[in-house]
Amino acid sequence: MAEHKVVVVGGGFGGLSLVNGLKGAPVQVTLIDRRNHHLFQPLLYQVATTALATSEIAWPIRGLYRDRKEVTTLLDEVVGVDREAKTVTLRSGDTLPYDTLVLATGARHAYFGHDDWEGVAPGLKTLEDATTIRRRLLLAFERAEIAEKTSEVDALLTFAIIGAGPTGVELAGMIGDLANNVLPPEFRKIDTRRTRVLLIEAGQRVLPAFSEDLSDYAKDALKKLGVEVRLGEPVTNITEEGVTIGDMLVPCRTVVWAAGVQASPAAKWVDAPSDRAGRARVGPDLAIESDHSIFVIGDTALVNQEDGKPVPGIAPAAKQQGEYVARVIKSRLTAKPAPAPFKYKHQGSLATIGKRAAVIDFGRIKLTGTLAWWIWGIAHIYFLIGTRSRLAVAWSWLWIYLSGQHSARLITQKETLKGEV
Repeated sequence: MAEHKVVVVGGGFGGLSLVNGLKGAPVQVTLIDRRNHHLFQPLLYQVATTALATSEIAWPIRGLYRDRKEVTTLLDEVVGVDREAKTVTLRSGDTLPYDTLVLATGARHAYFGHDDWEGVAPGLKTLEDATTIRRRLLLAFERAEIAEKTSEVDALLTFAIIGAGPTGVELAGMIGDLANNVLPPEFRKIDTRRTRVLLIEAGQRVLPAFSEDLSDYAKDALKKLGVEVRLGEPVTNITEEGVTIGDMLVPCRTVVWAAGVQASPAAKWVDAPSDRAGRARVGPDLAIESDHSIFVIGDTALVNQEDGKPVPGIAPAAKQQGEYVARVIKSRLTAKPAPAPFKYKHQGSLATIGKRAAVIDFGRIKLTGTLAWWIWGIAHIYFLIGTRSRLAVAWSWLWIYLSGQHSARLITQKETLKGEV
């Protein structure tokens, strides 16, 4: 009998956890991704803010499975699924048959009906996003150094981050630290400590998923770094000239979007019910109700917990779902009893603020400050892939901690903005 064909779409945390969990099973796995690398997204903001290099948080997928002969990796993009024929269609024009299909395609930024903002306010989901933000961040300081008009210098030294979840808080803290502690000795004309960092949130708290006391600590820590926290003030427009908050235009040249996400179109491919964010509704075994040979995991899936709240779109949740679906597939192939319905195990919430402060919520245990920062760092290094990456990131952080210098401040591609040729 031919081996069971498993097609996995997406090489993120969920997809890789699934492939790893199928090791030793009688399957042939095809892993498809639009990029050739797996990305450790929780540290993506550190690439954007010059703390880490891209190679320290991303690894070629082919290299990860070089010794797994049953795993085939394809650099391609899925554009459709034929459930009756049990095939996926690729952008290259090829079609692939499957016995089991797992969609782990992740999510992108959601601009709440203002997709025209993306060009001036990039989000942070990919290495390309991170290097774009890093380039704009560094170019803003360079252009401020040679600008003649005070109003233009002020606009260049104003940075707006939209959304005060973990990504927004971490970006704002790192930019504040960069402007106040790293760059001042390097510029002659401008004082980078005049930099204005705005963290704009339509809700009433930063880090709304954390407890109120940790949220208050994070807000105070951001203010100590010079970050201007604007709560309860939705953004109404974003252009190359700046950000409009309510009716007030704030001139700024660098805007980063961290306010929302939209799932990939995977739910439409398989004609599955979805929520407003595009997440496919799945059953207790993480398969779609109408076809139990198709699983959806990670940011692409809407998985409800026992209290009715959705499982958060974070890396540990995606990994747990990938591991669970691997167990379900193996149980089906061996005619063993299926695992109990998926149950998410929350392992705690962590967010860092600058280079010496963090907040950690383990439920009964809550930590803040330098101790929390060290625990946050150790946890993230532990989950990195490979000894080389762990050592590289540990060294980069130690260097920043001791010297105050960021080592990845290279502008590697010129970006043409308004008024330039």
